[in-house]
Amino acid sequence: MLFRSPVPACPYPVNLDLDGRPVLVVGGGRVAAAKATGLADAGARVTVVALEAVPSLTDDPRFHWQRRPYHRGEVASYRLAVAATGDPVVDGRVHRDAEAAGVWINSVDDTAHCTFTLPAVSRHGDLQVAVSTNGRSPAVAAWIRRLLDRWIRPEHARVLALASEVRSELREATGTTESPGWEDALDDQLLEMVRGDQTDAARERLRRAVGLVATHEGAVR
Repeated sequence: MLFRSPVPACPYPVNLDLDGRPVLVVGGGRVAAAKATGLADAGARVTVVALEAVPSLTDDPRFHWQRRPYHRGEVASYRLAVAATGDPVVDGRVHRDAEAAGVWINSVDDTAHCTFTLPAVSRHGDLQVAVSTNGRSPAVAAWIRRLLDRWIRPEHARVLALASEVRSELREATGTTESPGWEDALDDQLLEMVRGDQTDAARERLRRAVGLVATHEGAVR
């Protein structure tokens, strides 16, 4: 029996590595297509089960469309599933099967039958900012995502690239990526340096902040 806390829990945000992993989408409409596309973009191996499907599902080689109804219990063969038929009987069956098999399930427009929900995401290369309302209003999440899309600029992604580079150097030099200097260095001044194409100076500012100091021999101490 699934134990649930008497106090409503706050969902735990997480990024899933779905690359090469099998996922199931039950349904063939526009909503199912949008979910399947997001999963395929994440590298998942997407199987779509539906008697009829929109062209974006049937024509995309990333999807394995099986033209048939959902078979009871088949969700157990997948790591994650989306029920998007719009038929509460079918979607309910997928949900029950997923719960029984321990498979993560998203039932579209039915948060009571979801073990995960999907946030609105503002994407800028490796920089991704997710906005969730815990299923209460996807429209509000989408609105805030649009605000973020206007605020996040290309230089933010360039700062990320620099920070990733210095982080790798820090790990190699010290065996850890932790440093109290990160918080001090990642500020508006650094952003302005990157915006002004002072990339080398910005990199050195980051290196000094996290404790990477180059000696005259070129080693790092």
